[in-house]
Amino acid sequence: MTKKTPNPIDVFVGSRVRLRRLMVGMSQEALADRLGVTFQQVQKYEKGTNRISASRLQAISDVFRVPPSFFFQDDENAVPAAGVTHETGDVSTFVSSKEGLDLNRAFLKIDDAGVRKSIIALATALSKASAGAEAGERADNASELRI
Repeated sequence: MTKKTPNPIDVFVGSRVRLRRLMVGMSQEALADRLGVTFQQVQKYEKGTNRISASRLQAISDVFRVPPSFFFQDDENAVPAAGVTHETGDVSTFVSSKEGLDLNRAFLKIDDAGVRKSIIALATALSKASAGAEAGERADNASELRI
């Protein structure tokens, strides 16, 4: 028997449920209580293992005070086309992580635009330095292999 893989749209909608839940600081247990399901069911929804029915999606929307369309949007202006597989990118994955949410919340509390730009410049410089170091390590390893 082959293992059934979740539909990419179900995975995307589930990831948006998780993102919103983390944004509002709600646990899986609390969401499950509000929906009248088990927290394991919420886990399955968030992973895309179980599909979310229209009525359940409306209930989730009511809990989070967002329209149901929120769960289909990649950003505020884009909606994935029906039937198109949607891969959750690195940015979406990071933003929905605990570290990503913490970083975003802290960054949004900084009122000074100059400080925000400095933080972005620092992060950019650090990422370039890290990428350069990794490229240097690969070059060093490659030269060692040639010897």
